[in-house]
Amino acid sequence: MRLIGYKSGSRQLIGVCSGTWVIPLADIDMFYADIPEYLNVATNYLNTIDSTATDRTLYSANTNKNQGSSNTANESDIVSQNGSDNPEPTTISINNAIYVPPVPATARILCLGLNYLRHAEEQGDELPSTPTVFARYHSTLTGHLTEVPIPSGDNHFDWEGELAVIIGKPLKDATPEEAEAAILGYTCFNDLSSREYQFATSQWTLGKNADKSGPIGPTLVTADELGNPYLLKIETRVNGITVQSGNTSDMFFRVPETLSYISRAMTLFPGDVLSTGTPEGVGFARQPPIYLKDGDSVEVEIEGIGILSNRIVTGARH
Repeated sequence: MRLIGYKSGSRQLIGVCSGTWVIPLADIDMFYADIPEYLNVATNYLNTIDSTATDRTLYSANTNKNQGSSNTANESDIVSQNGSDNPEPTTISINNAIYVPPVPATARILCLGLNYLRHAEEQGDELPSTPTVFARYHSTLTGHLTEVPIPSGDNHFDWEGELAVIIGKPLKDATPEEAEAAILGYTCFNDLSSREYQFATSQWTLGKNADKSGPIGPTLVTADELGNPYLLKIETRVNGITVQSGNTSDMFFRVPETLSYISRAMTLFPGDVLSTGTPEGVGFARQPPIYLKDGDSVEVEIEGIGILSNRIVTGARH
């Protein structure tokens, strides 16, 4: 199934997609507190939608989740609650969704550096013997279709399209098999990097944690639906021009082994994110280098998941 994070009034929700509609499941933090229950609810919603119905005749998601059933809704009932604080938001058109990161406030965002063979080659680096893991803060995340400000004093703002993994079960000292079974799903990530700050020292924290520099989404595709995550085309485009075109088959450290490795050092929890690195084609490695500027549109597209799109703006405009 496909899930999205979106706003409904003052709330941030997880919803399940059915055609061009989104059925709300729960507040994001509540969803990650009981993932199996809400996935079961989502399955019930999808299974009970009349297979002969059009996208304009859906079932309401406002029934008690413990009943595992839905009531039919008229077209007039299927309205966006984005401008309301209604405690029971209704089904909305995906075209009206205001996207937010589909992960809880407690999420740790772990990222891999130099995890694609050709990306290491374009930088003139050797592949590391163990995964190179660095961290982002949840506050750097932003959703699909939002604006991303260039950090003050940085003229070297760069793109990095990536496949991200969302954890669905706690992992501690996990085997690769246990780690793979704990994957909730996959989504697109843009590890936008402030190279001015990243390369100023040997520590990457500032360069990887600029405000809203971690777009994630638009959809979270569950592992069972996506299938093999190592045969996916991944592209990044700037103003419609392809700047990265790779395939996840070029990934060096695969997800189960990486999660297993990380889980020996720290416990992973539902909602934690692993972004798996970027293919070749980043801006700073080009000759001459190319960097993002005010007004640029950046898209990350991953086969089977969708297109994550954001606009770059100057800090003064933000």
